[in-house]
Amino acid sequence: MSKVALVTGGTRGIGAAISVCLKEAGFTVAASYAGNDEAAAKFKEATGIHVYKWDVGNFDACAKGVANVVKELGAVEILVNNAGITRDTGFGRMTKDMWDAVIDTNLTSNFNMCKAVFDDMKANKYGRIICISSINGQKGQVGQVNYSAAKAGAIGFVKALAQEGARHGITVNAIAPGYIATEMVRAVPEEILAKIIKGIPVGRLGEAEEIGRAVTFLASDEAGFVTGSTMTINGGQYIV
Repeated sequence: MSKVALVTGGTRGIGAAISVCLKEAGFTVAASYAGNDEAAAKFKEATGIHVYKWDVGNFDACAKGVANVVKELGAVEILVNNAGITRDTGFGRMTKDMWDAVIDTNLTSNFNMCKAVFDDMKANKYGRIICISSINGQKGQVGQVNYSAAKAGAIGFVKALAQEGARHGITVNAIAPGYIATEMVRAVPEEILAKIIKGIPVGRLGEAEEIGRAVTFLASDEAGFVTGSTMTINGGQYIV
Protein backbone atom coordinates (compact mmCIF):
# COMPACT_ATOMS: atom_id res chain seq x y z
CA MET A 1 0.00 0.00 0.00
CA SER A 2 1.37 3.43 -0.92
CA LYS A 3 2.08 5.99 1.77
CA VAL A 4 -0.46 8.79 2.27
CA ALA A 5 0.79 12.32 1.70
CA LEU A 6 -1.25 15.39 2.65
CA VAL A 7 -0.43 18.73 0.99
CA THR A 8 -2.06 21.88 2.33
CA GLY A 9 -2.83 24.49 -0.29
CA GLY A 10 -2.28 21.59 -2.64
CA THR A 11 -4.57 22.40 -5.57
CA ARG A 12 -2.93 25.54 -7.01
CA GLY A 13 0.52 26.96 -7.74
CA ILE A 14 3.47 25.38 -5.98
CA GLY A 15 1.12 23.19 -3.95
CA ALA A 16 -0.42 21.68 -7.07
CA ALA A 17 3.03 20.85 -8.44
CA ILE A 18 3.98 19.23 -5.13
CA SER A 19 0.80 17.15 -5.13
CA VAL A 20 1.38 15.95 -8.69
CA CYS A 21 5.06 15.15 -8.09
CA LEU A 22 4.17 13.09 -5.02
CA LYS A 23 1.48 11.22 -6.90
CA GLU A 24 3.91 10.47 -9.75
CA ALA A 25 6.35 9.13 -7.14
CA GLY A 26 3.74 6.61 -5.98
CA PHE A 27 2.20 8.31 -2.96
CA THR A 28 -1.53 8.45 -2.30
CA VAL A 29 -2.08 12.21 -2.20
CA ALA A 30 -4.67 14.34 -0.43
CA ALA A 31 -4.67 18.05 -1.30
CA SER A 32 -6.41 20.53 0.96
CA TYR A 33 -7.62 23.95 -0.11
CA ALA A 34 -9.28 26.92 1.56
CA GLY A 35 -11.93 28.39 -0.71
CA ASN A 36 -11.58 28.13 -4.48
CA ASP A 37 -14.02 25.32 -5.20
CA GLU A 38 -13.83 25.76 -8.97
CA ALA A 39 -10.03 25.47 -9.08
CA ALA A 40 -10.10 22.48 -6.73
CA ALA A 41 -12.69 20.68 -8.86
CA LYS A 42 -10.65 21.27 -12.02
CA PHE A 43 -7.51 20.04 -10.28
CA LYS A 44 -9.23 16.89 -9.05
CA GLU A 45 -10.64 16.17 -12.51
CA ALA A 46 -7.28 16.70 -14.21
CA THR A 47 -5.15 14.73 -11.75
CA GLY A 48 -7.40 12.28 -9.91
CA ILE A 49 -5.96 13.57 -6.63
CA HIS A 50 -8.30 13.63 -3.61
CA VAL A 51 -9.23 17.15 -2.51
CA TYR A 52 -10.49 18.37 0.86
CA LYS A 53 -11.62 21.80 2.01
CA TRP A 54 -10.76 23.40 5.34
CA ASP A 55 -9.12 26.47 6.89
CA VAL A 56 -5.59 25.54 8.00
CA GLY A 57 -5.56 28.54 10.34
CA ASN A 58 -8.35 26.96 12.40
CA PHE A 59 -7.20 24.29 14.88
CA ASP A 60 -10.49 22.39 15.06
CA ALA A 61 -10.95 22.46 11.29
CA CYS A 62 -7.50 20.91 10.85
CA ALA A 63 -8.27 18.14 13.33
CA LYS A 64 -11.56 17.34 11.57
CA GLY A 65 -10.03 17.59 8.11
CA VAL A 66 -7.15 15.25 8.91
CA ALA A 67 -9.54 12.80 10.58
CA ASN A 68 -11.56 12.72 7.37
CA VAL A 69 -8.44 12.06 5.28
CA VAL A 70 -7.38 9.26 7.63
CA LYS A 71 -10.85 7.71 7.48
CA GLU A 72 -10.88 7.71 3.68
CA LEU A 73 -7.23 7.11 2.76
CA GLY A 74 -5.38 5.91 5.87
CA ALA A 75 -2.90 7.43 8.30
CA VAL A 76 -1.03 10.48 7.05
CA GLU A 77 2.66 9.59 6.82
CA ILE A 78 3.84 12.64 4.86
CA LEU A 79 2.64 16.15 5.68
CA VAL A 80 3.53 19.11 3.48
CA ASN A 81 2.61 22.44 5.07
CA ASN A 82 2.40 24.58 1.95
CA ALA A 83 -0.72 26.73 2.39
CA GLY A 84 0.02 30.43 2.49
CA ILE A 85 -1.37 33.89 1.79
CA THR A 86 -0.02 37.42 1.48
CA ARG A 87 -1.40 40.71 2.78
CA ASP A 88 1.41 43.00 1.67
CA THR A 89 1.76 46.65 2.64
CA GLY A 90 4.18 48.96 4.42
CA PHE A 91 4.33 48.48 8.17
CA GLY A 92 2.71 51.86 8.82
CA ARG A 93 -0.38 50.76 6.91
CA MET A 94 -0.43 47.17 8.11
CA THR A 95 -3.49 46.44 10.23
CA LYS A 96 -3.85 43.90 13.01
CA ASP A 97 -6.22 41.92 10.78
CA MET A 98 -3.58 41.77 8.03
CA TRP A 99 -1.01 40.57 10.54
CA ASP A 100 -3.31 37.96 12.08
CA ALA A 101 -4.49 36.56 8.74
CA VAL A 102 -0.94 35.91 7.51
CA ILE A 103 0.37 34.58 10.83
CA ASP A 104 -2.62 32.25 11.21
CA THR A 105 -2.44 30.83 7.69
CA ASN A 106 1.33 30.77 7.18
CA LEU A 107 2.67 29.95 10.65
CA THR A 108 -0.02 28.81 13.08
CA SER A 109 -1.16 26.35 10.44
CA ASN A 110 2.12 24.46 10.91
CA PHE A 111 1.21 23.91 14.55
CA ASN A 112 -2.41 23.02 13.75
CA MET A 113 -1.54 20.48 11.08
CA CYS A 114 1.38 18.88 12.89
CA LYS A 115 -0.69 18.45 16.05
CA ALA A 116 -3.24 16.55 13.95
CA VAL A 117 -0.70 14.00 12.64
CA PHE A 118 2.25 13.91 15.04
CA ASP A 119 0.91 11.41 17.57
CA ASP A 120 0.06 8.89 14.86
CA MET A 121 3.49 9.35 13.30
CA LYS A 122 5.09 8.70 16.69
CA ALA A 123 2.99 5.58 17.21
CA ASN A 124 3.96 4.32 13.75
CA LYS A 125 7.63 5.26 14.23
CA TYR A 126 7.61 7.00 10.86
CA GLY A 127 6.82 10.42 9.45
CA ARG A 128 7.94 13.08 7.02
CA ILE A 129 7.00 16.72 7.64
CA ILE A 130 7.99 19.41 5.13
CA CYS A 131 7.16 23.07 5.71
CA ILE A 132 7.33 25.49 2.80
CA SER A 133 9.03 28.70 3.93
CA SER A 134 10.33 31.43 1.60
CA ILE A 135 13.40 33.39 0.58
CA ASN A 136 11.72 36.32 2.31
CA GLY A 137 11.64 34.39 5.57
CA GLN A 138 15.43 34.24 5.31
CA LYS A 139 16.29 37.76 4.17
CA GLY A 140 13.14 39.81 4.86
CA GLN A 141 11.28 41.98 2.36
CA VAL A 142 9.88 45.50 2.34
CA GLY A 143 6.09 45.44 2.66
CA GLN A 144 6.09 41.89 4.04
CA VAL A 145 6.70 42.22 7.77
CA ASN A 146 3.85 39.78 8.43
CA TYR A 147 4.82 37.30 5.68
CA SER A 148 8.54 37.39 6.44
CA ALA A 149 7.88 36.88 10.14
CA ALA A 150 5.62 33.91 9.47
CA LYS A 151 8.04 32.27 7.03
CA ALA A 152 11.01 32.83 9.35
CA GLY A 153 8.94 31.33 12.14
CA ALA A 154 8.35 28.22 10.05
CA ILE A 155 12.11 27.66 9.87
CA GLY A 156 12.42 27.90 13.66
CA PHE A 157 9.43 25.60 14.05
CA VAL A 158 11.14 22.99 11.87
CA LYS A 159 14.44 23.18 13.76
CA ALA A 160 12.72 22.58 17.10
CA LEU A 161 10.23 19.91 16.06
CA ALA A 162 12.93 17.98 14.19
CA GLN A 163 14.74 17.42 17.50
CA GLU A 164 11.58 16.01 19.08
CA GLY A 165 10.67 13.82 16.13
CA ALA A 166 14.07 12.32 15.37
CA ARG A 167 13.97 9.50 17.92
CA HIS A 168 10.53 8.49 16.64
CA GLY A 169 11.55 8.13 13.00
CA ILE A 170 10.01 11.49 12.06
CA THR A 171 11.99 13.94 9.97
CA VAL A 172 11.03 17.62 9.82
CA ASN A 173 12.48 19.92 7.16
CA ALA A 174 11.79 23.21 5.42
CA ILE A 175 12.11 24.39 1.84
CA ALA A 176 12.65 28.09 1.15
CA PRO A 177 11.72 28.83 -2.47
CA GLY A 178 12.76 31.98 -4.26
CA TYR A 179 10.71 33.49 -7.06
CA ILE A 180 8.78 30.69 -8.77
CA ALA A 181 6.90 31.04 -12.08
CA THR A 182 3.43 30.68 -10.62
CA GLU A 183 0.37 32.47 -11.95
CA MET A 184 0.74 35.08 -9.20
CA VAL A 185 4.37 35.87 -10.03
CA ARG A 186 3.71 35.91 -13.78
CA ALA A 187 1.05 38.57 -13.14
CA VAL A 188 3.69 41.01 -11.82
CA PRO A 189 4.17 43.96 -14.23
CA GLU A 190 6.71 43.10 -16.92
CA GLU A 191 9.25 45.77 -15.96
CA ILE A 192 9.22 44.69 -12.30
CA LEU A 193 9.49 41.01 -13.24
CA ALA A 194 12.49 41.81 -15.42
CA LYS A 195 14.23 43.46 -12.45
CA ILE A 196 13.48 40.42 -10.28
CA ILE A 197 14.94 38.03 -12.84
CA LYS A 198 18.00 40.26 -13.28
CA GLY A 199 18.72 39.73 -9.57
CA ILE A 200 18.65 35.93 -9.88
CA PRO A 201 22.13 34.61 -10.79
CA VAL A 202 20.82 31.68 -12.86
CA GLY A 203 18.86 34.19 -14.94
CA ARG A 204 15.34 32.81 -14.68
CA LEU A 205 12.41 32.15 -12.39
CA GLY A 206 12.15 28.77 -10.73
CA GLU A 207 9.60 26.22 -11.83
CA ALA A 208 7.00 24.86 -9.41
CA GLU A 209 8.00 21.32 -10.38
CA GLU A 210 11.50 22.01 -9.04
CA ILE A 211 10.00 22.56 -5.61
CA GLY A 212 7.83 19.47 -6.08
CA ARG A 213 10.85 17.28 -6.81
CA ALA A 214 12.65 18.58 -3.72
CA VAL A 215 9.61 17.80 -1.57
CA THR A 216 9.44 14.32 -3.09
CA PHE A 217 13.03 13.65 -2.05
CA LEU A 218 12.45 14.86 1.52
CA ALA A 219 9.30 12.72 1.67
CA SER A 220 11.18 9.58 0.64
CA ASP A 221 12.70 6.83 2.74
CA GLU A 222 16.08 7.81 1.29
CA ALA A 223 15.93 11.15 3.13
CA GLY A 224 15.85 9.57 6.57
CA PHE A 225 19.12 11.23 7.66
CA VAL A 226 17.96 14.72 6.65
CA THR A 227 16.13 16.54 9.42
CA GLY A 228 16.03 20.05 10.85
CA SER A 229 17.31 21.41 7.54
CA THR A 230 16.19 24.24 5.30
CA MET A 231 16.67 23.58 1.60
CA THR A 232 17.15 26.90 -0.18
CA ILE A 233 15.91 26.86 -3.80
CA ASN A 234 16.23 30.35 -5.24
CA GLY A 235 18.66 30.26 -8.16
CA GLY A 236 21.42 31.84 -6.06
CA GLN A 237 19.45 35.00 -5.32
CA TYR A 238 20.10 34.67 -1.59
CA ILE A 239 22.81 32.31 -0.36
CA VAL A 240 22.83 31.13 3.25
